[in-house]
Amino acid sequence: MSGNIVNTTDANFEADVLKSETPVLVDFWAGWCAPCKAIAPVLEVLSEEYAGKVKIVKVDVTACEATAVNYNIRNIPALLMFKDGEVVAQQIGAVPKSKLTAFIDENI
Repeated sequence: MSGNIVNTTDANFEADVLKSETPVLVDFWAGWCAPCKAIAPVLEVLSEEYAGKVKIVKVDVTACEATAVNYNIRNIPALLMFKDGEVVAQQIGAVPKSKLTAFIDENI
């Protein structure tokens, strides 16, 4: 796991995401989810490319049920973009790096 990706918990979600001064891309994932595993390396690369511009935070939906329920996560991977503590966009499913890059660029 890259030093640029933050693994958060229900208890730390507010501090890691909602109070962040930088836009945050939150990856709702689970260890048993093959598409989640497929996009993990892409998120690693993006965390390097967008260092200082976008914070990438991972939320394990199995361990952080309250946060997943709070954001109505029904399908994973679910990527939510937060700015100033608010969800500004969402992307569901494993998509290619080019689509994730466009998603980030459109929403930061």
